[in-house]
Amino acid sequence: MTQAPDLDVAIIGAGISGISMAAHIARDCPGRRFAVLERRAAVGGTWDLFRYPGVRSDSDMHTLGFGFAPWRGADAIADGAAIRDYLNEVVAQHDLAQHIRTGTQVTAAEWDSTAACWRLDWKTEGQGGAQGTAGHLTARFLVLAAGYYDHDAAHDPALPGQAEFAGPMVLPQFWPQDLDVAGKRVVVIGSGATAATLVPALAQRGAQVTMLQRTPTWFIASPRRDRLAHLLNRVLPAPLAARLVRWRNIRLGAWFYNRARQAPGKVGAWLKRRAARALGPAWDEVAFTPPYGPWQQRLCLVPDGDLFAAIRSGQARVVTGRIARIERDGISLENGGLENGGRLAADVIVKATGLKLAVAGKIALRRDGVAINLADHLHYKDCMLSNLPNLVQVFGYLNASWTLRADLVAAFTARVLNHMAQTGAQVATPVLPADHGLEIDETPAFSSGYLLRGQHLLPRSSTERRWRLNHDYLSDRAFLRRDPLEDGVLRFDHAPPRLAPWPDCAIDTPDE
Repeated sequence: MTQAPDLDVAIIGAGISGISMAAHIARDCPGRRFAVLERRAAVGGTWDLFRYPGVRSDSDMHTLGFGFAPWRGADAIADGAAIRDYLNEVVAQHDLAQHIRTGTQVTAAEWDSTAACWRLDWKTEGQGGAQGTAGHLTARFLVLAAGYYDHDAAHDPALPGQAEFAGPMVLPQFWPQDLDVAGKRVVVIGSGATAATLVPALAQRGAQVTMLQRTPTWFIASPRRDRLAHLLNRVLPAPLAARLVRWRNIRLGAWFYNRARQAPGKVGAWLKRRAARALGPAWDEVAFTPPYGPWQQRLCLVPDGDLFAAIRSGQARVVTGRIARIERDGISLENGGLENGGRLAADVIVKATGLKLAVAGKIALRRDGVAINLADHLHYKDCMLSNLPNLVQVFGYLNASWTLRADLVAAFTARVLNHMAQTGAQVATPVLPADHGLEIDETPAFSSGYLLRGQHLLPRSSTERRWRLNHDYLSDRAFLRRDPLEDGVLRFDHAPPRLAPWPDCAIDTPDE
Protein backbone atom coordinates (compact mmCIF):
# COMPACT_ATOMS: atom_id res chain seq x y z
CA MET A 1 0.00 0.00 0.00
CA THR A 2 1.36 3.40 -0.97
CA GLN A 3 1.45 5.93 1.86
CA ALA A 4 1.65 9.62 1.09
CA PRO A 5 3.38 12.03 3.49
CA ASP A 6 1.31 13.70 6.18
CA LEU A 7 2.13 17.12 4.72
CA ASP A 8 3.27 18.54 1.44
CA VAL A 9 5.22 21.27 3.28
CA ALA A 10 6.37 21.57 6.90
CA ILE A 11 7.36 25.10 7.88
CA ILE A 12 9.47 25.48 11.02
CA GLY A 13 8.77 28.73 12.85
CA ALA A 14 5.81 31.13 12.96
CA GLY A 15 7.73 34.39 12.94
CA ILE A 16 8.02 36.74 9.99
CA SER A 17 9.62 34.11 7.75
CA GLY A 18 7.13 31.37 8.55
CA ILE A 19 4.08 33.62 8.19
CA SER A 20 5.30 34.90 4.83
CA MET A 21 5.91 31.34 3.60
CA ALA A 22 2.51 30.15 4.82
CA ALA A 23 0.69 33.08 3.21
CA HIS A 24 2.42 32.55 -0.14
CA ILE A 25 1.69 28.82 -0.20
CA ALA A 26 -1.94 29.35 0.84
CA ARG A 27 -2.41 31.94 -1.91
CA ASP A 28 -0.26 30.59 -4.73
CA CYS A 29 -0.37 26.81 -4.17
CA PRO A 30 -4.05 26.01 -3.58
CA GLY A 31 -4.72 22.56 -2.24
CA ARG A 32 -1.23 22.10 -0.87
CA ARG A 33 -1.24 20.57 2.63
CA PHE A 34 1.08 22.49 4.90
CA ALA A 35 1.62 23.23 8.57
CA VAL A 36 3.65 25.78 10.48
CA LEU A 37 5.28 24.19 13.53
CA GLU A 38 6.11 26.77 16.21
CA ARG A 39 7.75 25.86 19.50
CA ARG A 40 6.50 28.99 21.31
CA ALA A 41 2.94 29.39 22.58
CA ALA A 42 2.23 32.27 20.19
CA VAL A 43 3.19 33.46 16.74
CA GLY A 44 5.72 36.25 16.24
CA GLY A 45 9.09 34.56 16.65
CA THR A 46 11.64 37.15 17.70
CA TRP A 47 8.91 39.69 18.32
CA ASP A 48 7.17 37.35 20.74
CA LEU A 49 10.46 36.55 22.50
CA PHE A 50 11.94 40.03 23.00
CA ARG A 51 10.05 42.02 25.65
CA TYR A 52 12.70 44.38 26.99
CA PRO A 53 11.82 48.08 27.52
CA GLY A 54 11.51 50.06 24.31
CA VAL A 55 11.87 47.04 21.98
CA ARG A 56 11.05 48.22 18.46
CA SER A 57 11.74 47.63 14.81
CA ASP A 58 15.23 48.32 13.51
CA SER A 59 13.90 48.76 9.96
CA ASP A 60 11.04 50.92 8.75
CA MET A 61 7.73 49.08 8.93
CA HIS A 62 6.91 49.76 5.28
CA THR A 63 9.68 47.28 4.38
CA LEU A 64 9.55 45.15 7.53
CA GLY A 65 5.87 44.64 6.77
CA PHE A 66 4.98 42.05 4.14
CA GLY A 67 4.66 43.01 0.49
CA PHE A 68 1.30 41.20 0.36
CA ALA A 69 0.00 42.84 3.57
CA PRO A 70 1.14 46.49 3.70
CA TRP A 71 1.79 48.11 7.07
CA ARG A 72 -1.04 50.50 7.99
CA GLY A 73 0.20 51.68 11.38
CA ALA A 74 0.83 55.32 12.19
CA ASP A 75 4.48 54.81 13.12
CA ALA A 76 7.12 53.84 10.57
CA ILE A 77 9.29 52.66 13.49
CA ALA A 78 6.97 50.54 15.59
CA ASP A 79 7.27 49.03 19.05
CA GLY A 80 7.21 45.30 19.70
CA ALA A 81 3.55 45.19 20.76
CA ALA A 82 2.42 46.88 17.53
CA ILE A 83 4.48 44.43 15.46
CA ARG A 84 2.97 41.46 17.30
CA ASP A 85 -0.51 42.85 16.66
CA TYR A 86 0.31 43.27 12.97
CA LEU A 87 1.56 39.70 12.62
CA ASN A 88 -1.55 38.34 14.33
CA GLU A 89 -3.72 40.44 12.01
CA VAL A 90 -1.94 39.00 8.97
CA VAL A 91 -2.50 35.47 10.29
CA ALA A 92 -6.21 36.21 10.75
CA GLN A 93 -6.67 38.01 7.42
CA HIS A 94 -5.08 35.15 5.47
CA ASP A 95 -6.78 32.41 7.48
CA LEU A 96 -3.46 30.90 8.54
CA ALA A 97 -4.32 29.95 12.13
CA GLN A 98 -5.74 26.61 10.98
CA HIS A 99 -2.27 25.72 9.68
CA ILE A 100 -0.24 26.86 12.71
CA ARG A 101 0.59 24.44 15.53
CA THR A 102 2.01 26.43 18.44
CA GLY A 103 3.76 24.74 21.34
CA THR A 104 5.19 22.17 18.95
CA GLN A 105 8.96 21.88 18.84
CA VAL A 106 10.59 19.94 16.02
CA THR A 107 13.71 18.31 17.43
CA ALA A 108 14.95 16.28 14.46
CA ALA A 109 14.39 16.04 10.72
CA GLU A 110 15.76 13.33 8.45
CA TRP A 111 15.56 13.08 4.68
CA ASP A 112 14.60 9.59 3.58
CA SER A 113 15.69 9.09 -0.01
CA THR A 114 13.67 5.89 -0.36
CA ALA A 115 10.42 7.60 0.62
CA ALA A 116 11.45 10.95 -0.90
CA CYS A 117 10.27 12.87 2.16
CA TRP A 118 11.41 14.40 5.42
CA ARG A 119 10.65 12.55 8.66
CA LEU A 120 10.23 14.91 11.59
CA ASP A 121 10.31 14.28 15.35
CA TRP A 122 8.27 16.72 17.41
CA LYS A 123 7.38 17.22 21.06
CA THR A 124 5.19 19.46 23.18
CA GLU A 125 5.67 20.68 26.73
CA GLY A 126 3.10 19.67 29.31
CA GLN A 127 0.93 22.40 30.83
CA GLY A 128 -0.08 22.64 34.47
CA GLY A 129 1.84 19.53 35.45
CA ALA A 130 0.48 17.47 32.58
CA GLN A 131 2.78 15.22 30.61
CA GLY A 132 4.05 16.54 27.30
CA THR A 133 3.51 14.64 24.09
CA ALA A 134 5.80 13.52 21.28
CA GLY A 135 5.41 12.06 17.85
CA HIS A 136 6.49 11.97 14.23
CA LEU A 137 5.22 13.30 10.95
CA THR A 138 6.36 13.22 7.36
CA ALA A 139 6.54 16.06 4.86
CA ARG A 140 7.55 16.18 1.24
CA PHE A 141 9.17 19.62 1.64
CA LEU A 142 10.87 21.21 4.65
CA VAL A 143 11.18 24.97 5.16
CA LEU A 144 13.52 26.23 7.89
CA ALA A 145 12.00 29.58 8.87
CA ALA A 146 13.09 29.85 12.51
CA GLY A 147 15.54 32.70 11.98
CA TYR A 148 19.09 32.51 13.25
CA TYR A 149 18.91 33.60 16.90
CA ASP A 150 19.12 31.12 19.74
CA HIS A 151 15.90 31.60 21.72
CA ASP A 152 17.28 29.68 24.70
CA ALA A 153 20.53 31.55 25.24
CA ALA A 154 22.08 34.95 24.55
CA HIS A 155 25.76 35.75 24.14
CA ASP A 156 26.65 36.02 27.81
CA PRO A 157 30.40 36.41 28.34
CA ALA A 158 31.58 35.82 31.90
CA LEU A 159 32.88 39.04 33.44
CA PRO A 160 35.49 39.04 36.20
CA GLY A 161 33.79 39.33 39.57
CA GLN A 162 30.22 39.27 38.27
CA ALA A 163 29.15 36.86 41.02
CA GLU A 164 29.96 39.59 43.57
CA PHE A 165 27.43 42.07 42.16
CA ALA A 166 24.67 42.68 44.71
CA GLY A 167 21.97 43.91 42.34
CA PRO A 168 20.12 42.42 39.37
CA MET A 169 22.23 41.48 36.35
CA VAL A 170 19.91 41.21 33.39
CA LEU A 171 20.05 39.84 29.85
CA PRO A 172 17.66 41.79 27.57
CA GLN A 173 16.51 38.59 25.86
CA PHE A 174 15.09 37.39 29.19
CA TRP A 175 13.97 40.69 30.68
CA PRO A 176 12.20 40.38 34.08
CA GLN A 177 8.91 42.21 33.63
CA ASP A 178 8.75 43.17 37.31
CA LEU A 179 12.10 44.99 37.32
CA ASP A 180 11.67 48.56 38.58
CA VAL A 181 14.52 50.87 37.55
CA ALA A 182 13.10 54.18 38.74
CA GLY A 183 15.74 56.07 40.69
CA LYS A 184 18.31 53.34 40.04
CA ARG A 185 21.79 53.64 38.54
CA VAL A 186 21.75 51.34 35.52
CA VAL A 187 24.80 50.40 33.47
CA VAL A 188 24.01 48.95 30.06
CA ILE A 189 27.01 47.02 28.74
CA GLY A 190 27.07 47.20 24.95
CA SER A 191 26.54 49.68 22.14
CA GLY A 192 24.51 47.82 19.52
CA ALA A 193 20.86 48.10 18.58
CA THR A 194 19.61 46.57 21.86
CA ALA A 195 21.65 48.96 24.00
CA ALA A 196 20.63 51.94 21.87
CA THR A 197 16.99 50.96 22.40
CA LEU A 198 17.27 50.26 26.11
CA VAL A 199 19.12 53.41 27.16
CA PRO A 200 16.39 55.96 26.30
CA ALA A 201 13.62 53.60 27.41
CA LEU A 202 15.22 53.09 30.83
CA ALA A 203 15.88 56.82 31.15
CA GLN A 204 12.18 57.45 30.51
CA ARG A 205 11.42 55.04 33.36
CA GLY A 206 13.43 57.21 35.73
CA ALA A 207 16.79 55.46 35.71
CA GLN A 208 20.15 57.17 35.55
CA VAL A 209 21.70 55.24 32.66
CA THR A 210 25.27 54.70 31.52
CA MET A 211 25.92 52.97 28.23
CA LEU A 212 29.28 51.30 28.69
CA GLN A 213 30.77 50.50 25.31
CA ARG A 214 33.99 48.81 24.39
CA THR A 215 33.67 49.95 20.77
CA PRO A 216 31.56 52.84 19.41
CA THR A 217 28.73 52.23 16.94
CA TRP A 218 27.40 54.20 13.99
CA PHE A 219 24.00 55.77 14.74
CA ILE A 220 21.50 57.43 12.45
CA ALA A 221 18.43 59.32 13.64
CA SER A 222 15.18 58.84 11.74
CA PRO A 223 11.63 60.12 12.32
CA ARG A 224 9.36 57.62 14.02
CA ARG A 225 6.58 58.71 11.67
CA ASP A 226 6.96 58.90 7.90
CA ARG A 227 5.60 62.25 6.68
CA LEU A 228 5.50 61.19 3.04
CA ALA A 229 3.51 58.07 3.95
CA HIS A 230 0.94 60.19 5.81
CA LEU A 231 0.69 62.62 2.90
CA LEU A 232 0.28 59.92 0.25
CA ASN A 233 -2.32 58.09 2.34
CA ARG A 234 -4.42 61.27 2.36
CA VAL A 235 -4.39 61.77 -1.40
CA LEU A 236 -4.00 58.30 -2.93
CA PRO A 237 -5.71 54.92 -2.61
CA ALA A 238 -4.14 53.01 0.27
CA PRO A 239 -2.64 50.16 -1.83
CA LEU A 240 -0.95 52.60 -4.21
CA ALA A 241 0.36 54.75 -1.36
CA ALA A 242 1.78 51.67 0.37
CA ARG A 243 3.59 50.52 -2.79
CA LEU A 244 5.09 53.95 -3.42
CA VAL A 245 6.36 54.36 0.14
CA ARG A 246 7.72 50.82 0.21
CA TRP A 247 9.63 51.28 -3.03
CA ARG A 248 10.91 54.70 -1.96
CA ASN A 249 12.31 53.17 1.23
CA ILE A 250 13.78 50.15 -0.55
CA ARG A 251 15.61 52.28 -3.11
CA LEU A 252 16.73 54.89 -0.59
CA GLY A 253 18.07 52.19 1.73
CA ALA A 254 19.93 50.47 -1.12
CA TRP A 255 21.42 53.76 -2.28
CA PHE A 256 22.59 54.69 1.23
CA TYR A 257 24.11 51.24 1.86
CA ASN A 258 26.02 51.30 -1.44
CA ARG A 259 27.17 54.86 -0.82
CA ALA A 260 28.46 53.88 2.64
CA ARG A 261 30.42 50.97 1.17
CA GLN A 262 31.85 53.06 -1.67
CA ALA A 263 32.70 56.20 0.31
CA PRO A 264 32.87 55.22 4.00
CA GLY A 265 34.89 58.29 4.96
CA LYS A 266 32.36 60.75 3.56
CA VAL A 267 29.34 58.90 4.93
CA GLY A 268 31.02 58.51 8.32
CA ALA A 269 31.78 62.23 8.49
CA TRP A 270 28.15 63.00 7.58
CA LEU A 271 26.83 60.67 10.30
CA LYS A 272 29.12 62.26 12.86
CA ARG A 273 28.01 65.77 11.90
CA ARG A 274 24.37 64.74 12.37
CA ALA A 275 25.11 63.18 15.75
CA ALA A 276 27.11 66.22 16.85
CA ARG A 277 24.24 68.55 15.97
CA ALA A 278 21.77 66.31 17.81
CA LEU A 279 23.94 66.10 20.95
CA GLY A 280 25.13 69.71 21.12
CA PRO A 281 27.40 70.26 24.16
CA ALA A 282 27.11 66.54 25.04
CA TRP A 283 28.93 65.53 21.84
CA ASP A 284 31.99 63.32 22.47
CA GLU A 285 34.16 62.63 19.42
CA VAL A 286 35.68 59.48 20.89
CA ALA A 287 32.35 57.96 21.94
CA PHE A 288 30.84 58.32 18.46
CA THR A 289 33.76 57.43 16.18
CA PRO A 290 33.76 53.68 15.42
CA PRO A 291 36.98 52.01 14.22
CA TYR A 292 35.15 50.60 11.17
CA GLY A 293 33.21 52.11 8.29
CA PRO A 294 29.45 52.64 8.17
CA TRP A 295 27.54 49.48 7.26
CA GLN A 296 30.47 47.16 7.96
CA GLN A 297 28.14 46.35 10.82
CA ARG A 298 24.42 47.07 10.93
CA LEU A 299 23.67 50.75 11.35
CA CYS A 300 21.81 51.54 14.58
CA LEU A 301 18.55 53.39 14.09
CA VAL A 302 17.64 56.10 16.60
CA PRO A 303 13.92 56.95 16.17
CA ASP A 304 13.22 60.64 16.72
CA GLY A 305 16.77 60.90 18.11
CA ASP A 306 15.61 59.43 21.45
CA LEU A 307 19.06 58.20 22.45
CA PHE A 308 20.58 61.62 21.74
CA ALA A 309 17.79 63.34 23.68
CA ALA A 310 18.39 61.12 26.72
CA ILE A 311 22.10 61.98 26.66
CA ARG A 312 21.40 65.67 26.14
CA SER A 313 19.06 65.72 29.14
CA GLY A 314 21.74 64.31 31.43
CA GLN A 315 19.62 61.24 32.18
CA ALA A 316 22.01 59.07 30.15
CA ARG A 317 25.66 59.09 29.15
CA VAL A 318 28.10 57.07 27.09
CA VAL A 319 31.39 55.79 28.53
CA THR A 320 34.01 54.05 26.41
CA GLY A 321 36.28 51.59 28.16
CA ARG A 322 37.06 47.99 29.04
CA ILE A 323 35.82 46.26 32.16
CA ALA A 324 38.49 45.36 34.70
CA ARG A 325 36.12 43.84 37.26
CA ILE A 326 32.53 43.75 38.43
CA GLU A 327 32.25 44.77 42.08
CA ARG A 328 29.46 44.57 44.62
CA ASP A 329 27.98 47.94 43.68
CA GLY A 330 29.60 48.90 40.40
CA ILE A 331 32.10 48.28 37.62
CA SER A 332 35.81 49.09 37.61
CA LEU A 333 37.31 49.97 34.26
CA GLU A 334 40.80 49.48 32.95
CA ASN A 335 43.04 52.59 32.83
CA GLY A 336 40.70 54.78 34.88
CA GLY A 337 39.74 57.88 32.95
CA LEU A 338 36.51 58.77 34.76
CA GLU A 339 35.99 61.47 37.34
CA ASN A 340 35.82 58.79 40.05
CA GLY A 341 39.01 57.01 39.01
CA GLY A 342 37.59 54.57 36.51
CA ARG A 343 34.62 53.23 38.46
CA LEU A 344 30.94 53.20 37.50
CA ALA A 345 28.45 52.90 40.35
CA ALA A 346 25.57 50.57 39.50
CA ASP A 347 22.41 49.27 41.12
CA VAL A 348 21.44 47.29 38.00
CA ILE A 349 23.65 45.89 35.23
CA VAL A 350 22.22 45.03 31.83
CA LYS A 351 24.40 42.80 29.64
CA ALA A 352 23.38 43.88 26.13
CA THR A 353 26.35 41.88 24.90
CA GLY A 354 24.75 40.41 21.81
CA LEU A 355 22.94 37.45 20.38
CA LYS A 356 23.92 33.85 19.97
CA LEU A 357 23.53 32.26 16.57
CA ALA A 358 21.56 29.07 16.05
CA VAL A 359 20.88 27.52 12.67
CA ALA A 360 17.85 25.51 11.55
CA GLY A 361 16.06 26.15 14.84
CA LYS A 362 18.63 23.83 16.47
CA ILE A 363 16.96 20.86 14.77
CA ALA A 364 19.16 17.78 14.35
CA LEU A 365 19.25 17.35 10.58
CA ARG A 366 20.16 14.08 8.90
CA ARG A 367 20.11 12.61 5.42
CA ASP A 368 19.69 8.86 5.15
CA GLY A 369 21.20 8.35 8.58
CA VAL A 370 24.10 10.79 8.15
CA ALA A 371 24.21 14.04 10.13
CA ILE A 372 23.94 17.22 8.08
CA ASN A 373 26.34 20.06 8.86
CA LEU A 374 24.96 23.14 7.12
CA ALA A 375 28.44 24.67 7.02
CA ASP A 376 29.39 21.93 4.54
CA HIS A 377 26.85 23.26 2.04
CA LEU A 378 26.58 26.33 -0.15
CA HIS A 379 23.66 28.72 -0.47
CA TYR A 380 21.72 28.32 -3.71
CA LYS A 381 19.79 31.36 -5.00
CA ASP A 382 19.44 32.72 -1.44
CA CYS A 383 16.86 29.99 -0.81
CA MET A 384 18.10 26.38 -0.90
CA LEU A 385 21.32 24.55 -0.01
CA SER A 386 23.63 22.50 -2.20
CA ASN A 387 22.81 18.79 -2.51
CA LEU A 388 20.03 18.90 0.10
CA PRO A 389 16.71 17.84 -1.45
CA ASN A 390 13.38 19.55 -0.84
CA LEU A 391 14.87 21.92 1.72
CA VAL A 392 14.51 25.71 1.90
CA GLN A 393 16.18 27.95 4.47
CA VAL A 394 15.11 31.56 5.04
CA PHE A 395 17.96 33.91 5.97
CA GLY A 396 16.92 37.56 5.71
CA TYR A 397 18.90 40.62 4.78
CA LEU A 398 21.40 42.12 7.19
CA ASN A 399 21.56 45.48 5.39
CA ALA A 400 17.81 45.88 4.91
CA SER A 401 14.64 44.47 6.43
CA TRP A 402 14.55 40.73 7.02
CA THR A 403 11.10 40.54 5.44
CA LEU A 404 12.26 41.61 1.98
CA ARG A 405 14.17 38.35 1.54
CA ALA A 406 11.56 36.30 3.39
CA ASP A 407 9.01 37.36 0.78
CA LEU A 408 11.42 36.60 -2.08
CA VAL A 409 12.18 33.13 -0.72
CA ALA A 410 8.50 32.39 -0.17
CA ALA A 411 7.62 33.41 -3.73
CA PHE A 412 10.46 31.28 -5.12
CA THR A 413 9.39 28.29 -3.03
CA ALA A 414 5.83 28.58 -4.31
CA ARG A 415 7.17 28.57 -7.90
CA VAL A 416 9.19 25.43 -7.20
CA LEU A 417 6.21 23.66 -5.62
CA ASN A 418 3.95 24.56 -8.55
CA HIS A 419 6.55 23.44 -11.07
CA MET A 420 6.84 20.12 -9.27
CA ALA A 421 3.05 19.70 -9.29
CA GLN A 422 2.87 20.48 -13.00
CA THR A 423 5.69 18.10 -13.97
CA GLY A 424 4.98 15.32 -11.47
CA ALA A 425 8.39 15.75 -9.84
CA GLN A 426 8.64 14.96 -6.14
CA VAL A 427 12.24 15.92 -5.42
CA ALA A 428 14.07 19.21 -6.10
CA THR A 429 17.80 19.31 -5.40
CA PRO A 430 20.39 22.02 -6.18
CA VAL A 431 23.17 19.75 -7.42
CA LEU A 432 26.78 20.77 -6.81
CA PRO A 433 29.39 18.24 -7.97
CA ALA A 434 32.34 17.47 -5.72
CA ASP A 435 34.68 18.88 -8.37
CA HIS A 436 32.66 22.09 -8.73
CA GLY A 437 35.72 24.35 -8.93
CA LEU A 438 33.85 27.27 -7.31
CA GLU A 439 35.79 29.88 -5.39
CA ILE A 440 34.52 29.96 -1.81
CA ASP A 441 34.09 33.47 -0.44
CA GLU A 442 35.46 33.33 3.10
CA THR A 443 35.03 37.05 3.78
CA PRO A 444 32.05 37.76 6.06
CA ALA A 445 29.63 40.27 4.55
CA PHE A 446 29.51 42.07 7.91
CA SER A 447 31.83 42.21 10.89
CA SER A 448 29.18 42.08 13.61
CA GLY A 449 30.34 40.07 16.62
CA TYR A 450 27.49 37.56 16.61
CA LEU A 451 28.13 36.75 12.94
CA LEU A 452 31.85 36.27 13.47
CA ARG A 453 31.23 34.08 16.53
CA GLY A 454 28.76 31.91 14.62
CA GLN A 455 30.44 31.86 11.21
CA HIS A 456 31.35 28.19 11.58
CA LEU A 457 27.65 27.27 11.83
CA LEU A 458 26.48 28.94 8.65
CA PRO A 459 26.24 27.66 5.08
CA ARG A 460 28.92 29.13 2.83
CA SER A 461 28.89 31.30 -0.24
CA SER A 462 30.76 31.28 -3.53
CA THR A 463 31.73 34.23 -5.69
CA GLU A 464 29.32 32.83 -8.33
CA ARG A 465 25.86 34.39 -8.12
CA ARG A 466 23.80 31.19 -7.97
CA TRP A 467 25.87 29.88 -5.09
CA ARG A 468 25.96 32.75 -2.64
CA LEU A 469 23.85 34.55 -0.06
CA ASN A 470 23.57 37.97 -1.63
CA HIS A 471 22.72 41.23 0.12
CA ASP A 472 21.17 43.30 -2.66
CA TYR A 473 17.37 43.10 -2.69
CA LEU A 474 16.83 44.84 -6.02
CA SER A 475 19.40 42.64 -7.76
CA ASP A 476 18.09 39.49 -6.06
CA ARG A 477 14.49 40.24 -7.00
CA ALA A 478 15.39 40.67 -10.65
CA PHE A 479 17.65 37.61 -10.68
CA LEU A 480 15.10 35.24 -9.12
CA ARG A 481 12.42 36.40 -11.55
CA ARG A 482 14.68 36.21 -14.61
CA ASP A 483 16.64 33.04 -14.01
CA PRO A 484 14.66 29.92 -14.97
CA LEU A 485 13.86 27.17 -12.48
CA GLU A 486 15.28 24.65 -14.94
CA ASP A 487 18.71 26.29 -14.81
CA GLY A 488 20.87 23.19 -15.17
CA VAL A 489 21.56 23.23 -11.43
CA LEU A 490 18.21 22.65 -9.74
CA ARG A 491 17.37 19.05 -10.59
CA PHE A 492 13.80 17.73 -10.47
CA ASP A 493 13.31 13.99 -9.97
CA HIS A 494 10.40 11.60 -9.61
CA ALA A 495 10.25 9.61 -6.39
CA PRO A 496 9.93 5.83 -6.29
CA PRO A 497 6.30 4.69 -6.63
CA ARG A 498 6.19 3.19 -3.14
CA LEU A 499 6.53 5.47 -0.09
CA ALA A 500 7.84 3.74 3.01
CA PRO A 501 6.24 4.49 6.42
CA TRP A 502 8.26 5.48 9.47
CA PRO A 503 10.16 2.33 10.51
CA ASP A 504 8.94 0.50 13.60
CA CYS A 505 6.46 3.17 14.77
CA ALA A 506 3.21 4.81 13.85
CA ILE A 507 3.08 8.21 12.22
CA ASP A 508 1.32 10.62 14.52
CA THR A 509 0.45 14.25 13.96
CA PRO A 510 -0.13 16.91 16.61
CA ASP A 511 -3.71 17.60 17.62
CA GLU A 512 -5.23 20.48 15.73
